Amino acid sequence: MGLQIGILSTGIYLPEKYMTGKEIAELAGIPHGIVEEKMGIKKKHVPGPSDHTCEMGIIAAKQAISKAGIDPLEIDLVIYIGEEHKEYPLWTAGIKLQEEVGAFHAWAFDVALRCGTTVMALKVAKSMMLADPDIQTVLLAGGYRNVDFIDYENPRTRFMYNLGAGGGAILLKKDHNENLVLDTQMITDGSFSEDVVVVAGGTKNPISKEAIDQRLNMLDVLDPVGMKQRLEQKSMDNFLKVIRESVRKSGFSEKDIDYLAILHMKKSAHEYVLRELGLSDEQSIYLEDYGHIGQIDQILSLELALESKKVKDGDVVVFVSAGIGYAWGATTIKWGKGD
Repeated sequence: MGLQIGILSTGIYLPEKYMTGKEIAELAGIPHGIVEEKMGIKKKHVPGPSDHTCEMGIIAAKQAISKAGIDPLEIDLVIYIGEEHKEYPLWTAGIKLQEEVGAFHAWAFDVALRCGTTVMALKVAKSMMLADPDIQTVLLAGGYRNVDFIDYENPRTRFMYNLGAGGGAILLKKDHNENLVLDTQMITDGSFSEDVVVVAGGTKNPISKEAIDQRLNMLDVLDPVGMKQRLEQKSMDNFLKVIRESVRKSGFSEKDIDYLAILHMKKSAHEYVLRELGLSDEQSIYLEDYGHIGQIDQILSLELALESKKVKDGDVVVFVSAGIGYAWGATTIKWGKGD
């Protein structure tokens, strides 16, 4: 057995403010039942006045550090896993986060893969820890509030009405023989890279009064019919492919999965993934009371599962994500004490 990377602790921050399925239905002009039953949103957390993106990550990170009982000076590396939509448009949030949590001996950088960021960052962190003897303890943390880009009057973005807000953190330690981070499998498909974008605000279409008046500063789907035709089955296939490959490379099969920490998506898609893997509803948590907090979903799902005793020592846990662009990823974790 070579070097092992284990999870020391996690942290979650959820804003107090939330929006109900009924409120979403009213804003979008669609039946309440569709939002709750089909989209699977009973309520979702939305940001209050001080719930800035990196700030929510800082709160979650401080919680993870406190739970682990470590001195922040022990942290060697901080990887920011929050969204690019943050306090300032051009800014390395990881460096701010490092400062605020007191990780003065660390260095920091940001990574981004939309809602696939946490899974991707686990792979990056583990690879760096195994390659560099100076990196013993790594903090992954960040926040998410892409709900700011949702125009509820735009039916093309209906599948994103579940976007919410929150922060999450994971502390990793080398030679920590508990909660072992095993293999990660990623797939990216660039044929979808410009399907979902915020049109204005970049170099192609700089922000202007006209752009804002036309709501081009909000998320939009440029080819909704084409995207749906091309993506629907492919997305489900790739979801299952990354899960199966991650567990296989980790020395398990899908029959060994005890808990699936899956992002929030429409109810039928969630149920389809569980069915295909032979998992029961009890082996996952449907985040209908939280919405989709981007790459924070997997951390939230794990914390909820530990609270409700759905995850116990010895369990095989799989984090699975899908991010706009399109990116799919899964990481297998052997929970509890190692052999």
